[in-house]
Amino acid sequence: MEGFLAALVVSFGVIFVAELGDKSQLMALTFATRFKPIPVLIGITVATAVVHLASVAIGAGLGAVLPTEWISLVAGVAFLGFGAWTLRGDKLTEEEKRKAEKTSKTAIVAVSVAFFLAELGDKTMLATITLATKYGWFGTWLGSTIGMVAADALAILVGRMLGRRLPEKTIRYVAAILFAISGLWLILEAVKELT
Repeated sequence: MEGFLAALVVSFGVIFVAELGDKSQLMALTFATRFKPIPVLIGITVATAVVHLASVAIGAGLGAVLPTEWISLVAGVAFLGFGAWTLRGDKLTEEEKRKAEKTSKTAIVAVSVAFFLAELGDKTMLATITLATKYGWFGTWLGSTIGMVAADALAILVGRMLGRRLPEKTIRYVAAILFAISGLWLILEAVKELT
């Protein structure tokens, strides 16, 4: 149970932080202006569960064939890269905004499809793959899915309550720092295992 809880907590924290200031939060806010929040959250949950299930399958497969100390080293470097990516920030393109606003399908289907496509190759998918190489697949999948849905729910809630955007610059800096700390921690673990 300790491995499951560790995977759950770590993946929740990492994905929650990765999602802060991500374009998925902007999409969630956009959809929440058109649809009620509950169908939007259901759509986000469905898409995230599917994408992150594929991610942990890839990560678990890599974890089974690669030595754990090298996985930790690569994961640490990847997390430093995620930190830099987070500093760069994400923006919705005009086309993504138009698709989110003009969809005529039901909210759950529209949100699920949009989020599924947006998350393919996104940093949260890559982070989930990375986490699954080190931790158990089920805890990583559950934690990463809950972390992403929680971050997007927070964006919807705060956006609807305040009626304005979160201070993106501050969020990006905090998220980048947390990614850097996680990356350095993984690198130090790998170096200890290699020596």
